[in-house]
Amino acid sequence: MFRMRSVAMAAGLAIAALTSGCGEKEDGRKSEAAGPASPTVAYTVREQQVEDLKAVLATVRSKKVVEARVRTPGTVVTLNVAEGAHVEAGQVLGVVADPKLALRIKASDAQIVALESRLANAKADLERTTELQRRGVVPQSRLDQAKTAFDVAANELAAARSERAVIERQAEEGQVLAPSVGRVIRVPVTEGSVVLQGESIATIAANEYLLRLEVPERHARFMKVGDVLKVGQRGLGPDQQAIAEGRIVQVYPEIQNGRVVADAEVGGLGDYFVGERTLTWISAGKRTSVLVPEELTFKRFGLDYVRLLADDRPIDVVVQLGQVSPAETAQGRLVEALAGLKSGDRLVRP
Repeated sequence: MFRMRSVAMAAGLAIAALTSGCGEKEDGRKSEAAGPASPTVAYTVREQQVEDLKAVLATVRSKKVVEARVRTPGTVVTLNVAEGAHVEAGQVLGVVADPKLALRIKASDAQIVALESRLANAKADLERTTELQRRGVVPQSRLDQAKTAFDVAANELAAARSERAVIERQAEEGQVLAPSVGRVIRVPVTEGSVVLQGESIATIAANEYLLRLEVPERHARFMKVGDVLKVGQRGLGPDQQAIAEGRIVQVYPEIQNGRVVADAEVGGLGDYFVGERTLTWISAGKRTSVLVPEELTFKRFGLDYVRLLADDRPIDVVVQLGQVSPAETAQGRLVEALAGLKSGDRLVRP
């Protein structure tokens, strides 16, 4: 009896163990079927019309370049300006002196003194003749002669004083004034230089600057007044990013050395050097392309990869990348995918 109970108990334990094993195996299959959660899709690839941006170099130019010219010939005795200095309209840039002017002023002063004495004598003679004529001692013709002599002396004195004022004005015109506000870009003379009337002692770039582009003629046919262009940061390093926008205001109707010249207005060029070059991007039409966020690409063994979601599993795919868009978007900077992706592909973060 005891043996039969032992056999029954052993059979029950075996059945319980078998049932437990089956349950664990079932739970394992269920959890295995559930699998890990699918990664979040960061970007869905699609073809889109994009601006075909071409990078060209542009040079900072002044809209207006004026000359500070000498109004009277002479020698530069004072020069108050240097290249690169900021000047205001009417500021004295230098003084040109003519040694002969000082001698002419001295001669004019001596002539004025002599004429003043002559006028005093003529006045006294006129007063005396007037008194004598009143008494009937001298005839009227004598009085008329005295009046004429007085008038001639007075007019000669006035002419001498006017001539002296002209000489003083010539001396004042020795001051060379800045014609407008701006920056000095060239000073071709030094103190002691002899200059002629109308000669320039400083070249001033007025405070209105623009970018001058030289565009290859194969791209120039797409360019027109009013087009927006993107301007890179100062310096010509390899990693260029657009930091400003401008607008083309003039396209010159002449091709020079295979290039078309155009001018663009961009804000904030006042701190640039006149003649400084910067990288710009202009539109050369539109084309269909695939763009992906640059942050979703990565390199491995010198190749460019993206992580693609295929059948709910992430796989790494080799892609061929093109140029990076200089402008920032909501997804960051976009890079052109030339090969390896098609419209509808889903990308996840690497």
